Amino acid sequence: MKKKTTIYDIAAKLGLTAATVSRALNDNPKISKNTRQLVLGTAMEMNYEQNKVALALKSGKSYNVGVIVPRIDSNFFSSVIRGIEEELYPKGYHVIICQTNNQENIEIEKINSLLNVQVDGILMSISNANLEDNMGFNKLIRSKRTPLIFFDRKKDLKGVSSVTIDDFKGGYDATKHLIDQGCKRIAHLSNDRQFEIFNNRFLGYKQALLDNGIEFDESLVIETMSKVVEGRKSARALLDMDRPPDAIFSSSDFAALGALQEIKESGLEIPEDICIVGFSNEPFTKFMELTTISSVDQFPMEMGKVAAQVFLEEVSNTQDTKISKNIVLTPELIVRKSSLKHKEG
Repeated sequence: MKKKTTIYDIAAKLGLTAATVSRALNDNPKISKNTRQLVLGTAMEMNYEQNKVALALKSGKSYNVGVIVPRIDSNFFSSVIRGIEEELYPKGYHVIICQTNNQENIEIEKINSLLNVQVDGILMSISNANLEDNMGFNKLIRSKRTPLIFFDRKKDLKGVSSVTIDDFKGGYDATKHLIDQGCKRIAHLSNDRQFEIFNNRFLGYKQALLDNGIEFDESLVIETMSKVVEGRKSARALLDMDRPPDAIFSSSDFAALGALQEIKESGLEIPEDICIVGFSNEPFTKFMELTTISSVDQFPMEMGKVAAQVFLEEVSNTQDTKISKNIVLTPELIVRKSSLKHKEG
């Protein structure tokens, strides 16, 4: 077996001390730029590989970051992960991705696993709306000096940073757009409103109705999972009402797609009979063959990048006082065929 190159081999070749080579490889400012470049170039030529475990023990950092999401097979979460990686990889960090499938027990297991491998931080979108009530979670997070940053789905926990969008504004703007299109009986496909993001979208919807003189009707609000099949079921229930809605604002693009399919199969026209607006701006919304779907863009790439930046600030904090930030990004309504009866002035 070929012997691995060591810093002593590099030092011998360049006529430097092993300490100088080590400092150069670790980008020590005491070493001149020319020397650092010479050492790095020679290390590459000699196929030198740094011992990551030894570096972690020495620095107290593993340079691994955990990312926990409810599901990976959605453009939103995959885009957030991409933003996180693009921000952290150049800084030498590697991302460990975990999926919970919206199950609380798996969520806690993933947190445990990440802490056991000594990640430098955890960035997560929660699956359990009552996360702060879980004693295991509190013990895990607060007993370790491991930065935690929520993104998208969050809970307000003291000392925990978060990066979200203004979901209230997203719900308000979507509903106001439908009102501007002449819609007066607007239904809302909500999701579990124990989650702050879905409750805020609902509150934005409700406030837009009230601000524009439209009475809020609880019967037009249906809790719907973010699935196409669930959107179909909810749309069917709405169409079977004595007074069906003339518009639907969905907290999910997937539920909005299901609603669109059910409405079309019933023989109604979109947007002439019923307008539809979704939430998240999934790629399929703009590639629908006949009826593209209006949707609220959450800018997931930016959310991931900002969450990573918050982590970097926290992990570099040398003060005893823990810093925390709550950053709220601004969403944007993307208007497409599914809701556009006439151009807005």
